[in-house]
Amino acid sequence: MDSVNFNNTDLLCSDLPTQPIENYGKILITGASGYIGGRLISELAARGYSLRLMVRGDSKDYRDQWPDHEIFQCDAHDPDRVNITLKGIDTVYYLIHSLSLGRKEFEAADIKAARNFRIAAEKNNVKRIIYLGGMGDQTSPLSAHLKNRLEVANELRQGPVPVTILRAAIIIGSGSASYEIIKHLVQKLPFIPCPHWSKNKCQPISIRDAIKYMVGVLEVPETAGKDFCIGGREILSYEDMLKELGSVLGIKTYLLQIPFSNLCCYSYIASLVTPVPRSITACLMEGLINNVVCQSKEIYKFLDFTPISFREAVVRALSREEQDRVYTRWSDAYPPAHELAYKLHELHSHPTYSTVYSLETKQPAPSLFTSMCKIGGKEGWFNNTWMWKARGMIDRIFMGVGSSRGRKRYSSLRVNDVIDFWRVEDIITNKRLLLRAEMKLPGRAWLELKIKQGVNKNTISVIPYYYTNSWFGKLYWFIFLPFHHFLFKHLLEEIDRRCNKQPVV
Repeated sequence: MDSVNFNNTDLLCSDLPTQPIENYGKILITGASGYIGGRLISELAARGYSLRLMVRGDSKDYRDQWPDHEIFQCDAHDPDRVNITLKGIDTVYYLIHSLSLGRKEFEAADIKAARNFRIAAEKNNVKRIIYLGGMGDQTSPLSAHLKNRLEVANELRQGPVPVTILRAAIIIGSGSASYEIIKHLVQKLPFIPCPHWSKNKCQPISIRDAIKYMVGVLEVPETAGKDFCIGGREILSYEDMLKELGSVLGIKTYLLQIPFSNLCCYSYIASLVTPVPRSITACLMEGLINNVVCQSKEIYKFLDFTPISFREAVVRALSREEQDRVYTRWSDAYPPAHELAYKLHELHSHPTYSTVYSLETKQPAPSLFTSMCKIGGKEGWFNNTWMWKARGMIDRIFMGVGSSRGRKRYSSLRVNDVIDFWRVEDIITNKRLLLRAEMKLPGRAWLELKIKQGVNKNTISVIPYYYTNSWFGKLYWFIFLPFHHFLFKHLLEEIDRRCNKQPVV
């Protein structure tokens, strides 16, 4: 239930024109739980490399997911912990960014993290660093996001360890933030407002090709210390991409030229109609003011393969979604409030409030658990979904994560997966599903769904927990308490009614 395995047909580097290096030293993948890092793990493991995975969250949560690799819990802003994490490492894939912190905080946070890694890499005699950064014409003024990517690259290069820099524009693939923003704009808006910068040029790259370049430069030692632009087959405007994606979806896309181009306003509107919160959309959309096109083709001297087209990348992404085979997603990264995201068992005292809603049923536990794990996303909350969506929209208006994040997969769940404005904190097959709230609240909240097995009947329960120290937080609980009975009673009835014959695999 809580592990997802790639098969050979899912691997992206099967046709890579390089060969794995035998007896290679240990490789550290930073940001292993993120969108790029998660895809990279399976590719390098399939090619026989020994990996150490660096994660921000509790390493125990990832042991079932990656049982064959070392897992180190590390905050990149803690120099001592970074130094320990890099001991015995040959090569580092540096995939750390702080976009979810928003414009004001991510720049300083990223530079500090890069400096810590540069110093630790030198102390531990690391042989290579491979960094995936952003593309942009360095001779013209850059957006804050692209400028920050350049500064991180320069910081990493200050030390003696050779750094291979790969500069990419937007990455298109199932689960990528850029892809989901474009797709939902096309699906949700009958008329898409297009400022003047929507005609700027971009060279998008598929996640497939980005990963192939990242693995390829590792297997070509001559790329150490070099700087490469990587892009897809075509150069398109952002308007071109909207039209092309609309064509693939069979949706007539109407582009409305508008005279103003306030990025703050535009990114806020985009965050309301897409799953991606404003803290990320604002940083990504700042990059639209620049043309992001490969200035050099030097990468082809070392890795000569033909990237796929934008249309093919979109078709592949849609196919993955239809097949429910999205293995990593932008939402895998924790939101800015991660430091405050205590787990239920980590509270210093009992929750301030909790209630229990239960229902007896003759349905078997595996069927109940399967039904329970279908909540959220496209399936909704089985009953009164509009109320959950309304709460999510309120959260999004106040620049929270909202409920439109949906789910990464619908056939399975694992710890740290997102379900709307919740994140899976714990999961015990046929017994328990514990969700932690990530919406904006005057306190902390959890939702536990439990199955207690009896002799002739089973009992399913929904238990909301709420912890707060403020009077406003307590008022919030009592305001919403009358809705709990209505919501959770119907949720339990629908879980019972929708039971499937087979448990989730």
